[in-house]
Amino acid sequence: MSAPTFILSTLLLLQLFFASPTCAAGGSWQLLQKSIGISAMHMQLLRNDRVIMFDRTDFGPSNLLLPNGKCLNDPTDTALQLDCTAHLVETNSGPSPSKPTSGAPRAASWPTVTWSKPVVSTTVNGGWYATNHLLPDGRQIIVGGRGQFNYEFIPKIVVANKINLPFLSETNDKGVENNLYPFVFLNVDGNLFIFANNRAILFDYVNNKVVRTYPTIPGGEPRSYPSTGSAVLLPLKNLKASAIEAEVLVCGGAPKGAYLQSLKRVFMKALDTCARITITDPNPQWVMETMPLARVMGDMILLPDGNVLVINGAGSGSAGWEQGRDPVLSPFLYRPDNSIGSRFEVQTQPPFLGCTIPRRHYSAFSPAYMDAKFDNQRPKIVAPKSMSGMRYRKRYTIQVVVPGGTVDENSVSVTLFAPAFNTHSFSMNQRLLVLENDKVTAMGNSVYNVDATTPRSGNLAPSGFYLLFVVHQGIPSQGIWIKLS
Repeated sequence: MSAPTFILSTLLLLQLFFASPTCAAGGSWQLLQKSIGISAMHMQLLRNDRVIMFDRTDFGPSNLLLPNGKCLNDPTDTALQLDCTAHLVETNSGPSPSKPTSGAPRAASWPTVTWSKPVVSTTVNGGWYATNHLLPDGRQIIVGGRGQFNYEFIPKIVVANKINLPFLSETNDKGVENNLYPFVFLNVDGNLFIFANNRAILFDYVNNKVVRTYPTIPGGEPRSYPSTGSAVLLPLKNLKASAIEAEVLVCGGAPKGAYLQSLKRVFMKALDTCARITITDPNPQWVMETMPLARVMGDMILLPDGNVLVINGAGSGSAGWEQGRDPVLSPFLYRPDNSIGSRFEVQTQPPFLGCTIPRRHYSAFSPAYMDAKFDNQRPKIVAPKSMSGMRYRKRYTIQVVVPGGTVDENSVSVTLFAPAFNTHSFSMNQRLLVLENDKVTAMGNSVYNVDATTPRSGNLAPSGFYLLFVVHQGIPSQGIWIKLS
């Protein structure tokens, strides 16, 4: 799996509070295209290994013409009534040209669909800056948004089903907000962890009830849009245990006042802290850590080996329109299983960028484990090619070839990754599960059978498509698509 990433500009190295990080430790960059023609505000990896990117349409034309003179004529559009440019791009995650599309993405097994308008809303009321999350029953929940202190479901359970959520109005800073795109994660008990501004709750959406209020992050600095940090639910492990632990990590953001100051062209230094909390703990407390690089508008990506990649962002300023400064070019890894003080590792910055950085770059960062020197350790899944009918609580056999080394229960793991919808520094529905390895059997000629058991319920892994990886000595295989239901 590779993820497209977008670069801004220069590198600022800061010292880690607990220990000095290893600088430029690994990974590599590749410039895929000098321009993709649009500004990728929203992004989704599809199950055909392609990526769609969405731009907004009310800022005028993009730099990418639609094919065959196709145009959208919308007399109600206040920016451009006749638009012959693309605002939705479908592309490979590798080095190939982008393909503009005026309708839905065209995968081989899908029918061709054309939209009459670029945006189709099925919500009760239109709302920007809301967060979506898949639920165990297959629905989606939509939480918050600009002026929306509520939540609703897709598909709807009643005609008008917006339900008030006072927590969102309580965390709203007048004139700034700081509660848009709230960080939402499905907890292992089926409730939702919802974080906005500097606070979090555990929410029972079935009964419309707050079941737990978490402590405010130490220091009280805001972390959600426009003081945009990022967050992940750390990998879920020990899935056969009666009580499964779940942890959330929130990193970066902008300090109080940064957004209003940026409107005056004063750009405050970004936050350089992460806060980690065990949301299943009976007495949960935030644990603070200091990042090697301060970031606002950074992205946090779960890798199939269980580490977290922190990438993109600015060293000062705020989210908004041209309100970030001092772009941060070096990603870093966060290793959640390491002891505090040894979790961060700065990665290589892009070698191909000069002083002037054109907008709309399309570049990819590859973690160090993708280097050819690890090919002897890298498993290759040979069977099955895909698994469309995986069920909960079932044991499955994955056959892999590992050219060198010895494979046993202690050196191999199987992980499931839920591909996220990424926008504004938050990857919605992102999730990584480490399956239980029941048995590893040597079949001869570097072939091994790995038996693993799927999660026990949709509370752990909502039904849908996942990428399955086999990880050997920290080196992941190429993923295969599976459907869990």
